[in-house]
Amino acid sequence: MTARHPNIEADVRAIVRRIVDGLAEGTPHEGAASTAPAPANITAADEANIATIAIGGDHGGFALKEKLAFRLREQGFVVDDCGTDSTEAVDYPDIAAAVAEKVASHASQVGIIIDGAGIGSSMAANKIRGVRAALCYDVSTAHNAREHNHANVLTLGAGLIGDALAWQITEEFLATPYGEGRHARRVAKIDDLERSWVEGS
Repeated sequence: MTARHPNIEADVRAIVRRIVDGLAEGTPHEGAASTAPAPANITAADEANIATIAIGGDHGGFALKEKLAFRLREQGFVVDDCGTDSTEAVDYPDIAAAVAEKVASHASQVGIIIDGAGIGSSMAANKIRGVRAALCYDVSTAHNAREHNHANVLTLGAGLIGDALAWQITEEFLATPYGEGRHARRVAKIDDLERSWVEGS
């Protein structure tokens, strides 16, 4: 049995405030957070549309979840933390479902889920009707997921990407508007597939 360190969660939370400036170059210190402007690529219109973000992570995603949640609150977003709140092992489908249900019910406009690779959480979240979860591993996939696929949940693999890249992906995901025209038409077909399977079951 692996020995559990009861203070590790407190240690993670304590260092978040000291290391969060390393997530992106030029990040303001905590004391300047209240007056610092939002990143240039997150417009006022985007912030108005995305007011509340549901976030969750399993034990493998806990540390990154804490850092991202901290940064999002700095930017003025309301963050609904769906857990987990420690590094004790939990099942990622439970966390993914908690976040996805917030988005599906419109309690949050966007969800972010972090586990070790981001794959399982994406699969689990996509089982919730109305959710379009996308695993993104760079800025381009984040942009594409939003513009082309109207993704409303972002999943990240904490074991595969660094903190700085995770924040850049999150920024791009939040800043990119949904596409129109052919993109909307194709996403409607995805929704039709979901409805046909639910109604036919």
